[in-house]
Amino acid sequence: MRLILLGPPGAGKGTQAQRLTEKLGIPQVSTGDMLRAAVAAGTALGREAKAYMDQGALVPDGVVIGIIRERLAAPDCRRGYILDGFPRTAAQAEALGKTVEDLGTPLTAVLSLTVDPDEVVRRLSGRRTCGTCGAAYHVENAPPRRAGVCDRCGGALVQREDDREETIRKRLSVYRDQTAPLVAYYRGGGLLREVDGRGEIDDIFTRICRLLGAEGRGRH
Repeated sequence: MRLILLGPPGAGKGTQAQRLTEKLGIPQVSTGDMLRAAVAAGTALGREAKAYMDQGALVPDGVVIGIIRERLAAPDCRRGYILDGFPRTAAQAEALGKTVEDLGTPLTAVLSLTVDPDEVVRRLSGRRTCGTCGAAYHVENAPPRRAGVCDRCGGALVQREDDREETIRKRLSVYRDQTAPLVAYYRGGGLLREVDGRGEIDDIFTRICRLLGAEGRGRH
């Protein structure tokens, strides 16, 4: 299966992608990981990307698409992959469509995790991390025994800047303006599968597997 995962920050894309990777035996292909790997390998595209990254600039779509093409042509992607973090715009989606068509590996489906914005804020703003050992908590779903204190080492729990409500709502606004139009784009192409992202992780994963017809599938 060749899949794309869409959804706002806090929708649980990373968690569900990891589960799909384990169930289907296909790699999770992250744009960030691909860029770092290309830079580390010193490929022509990697060197070009590094020049932009060193300046703190966004890597142009043409360079990113070239790196993605190289990655999707790799042997471990022959049975499929889960594309994470790309595309983010309709222009990137069109370029990706041409790339997979050239490779002869069309997309199987695009999964869109739908979560209410207020639920996203609740999920992300409730996260706390131990400043000493890095242990993770949630004030509602996985609270520490003592408020603000790590169970593991007794360190102080902190809230990341990007988990503050104002920042989260800005990130949601960016998603809505730039990435949400992809939902309409892929719906028009008949690839979109919308998944209710509310509830327990296991329940969401079951919904995804049903949509993909993968309930009984596993690694070969």
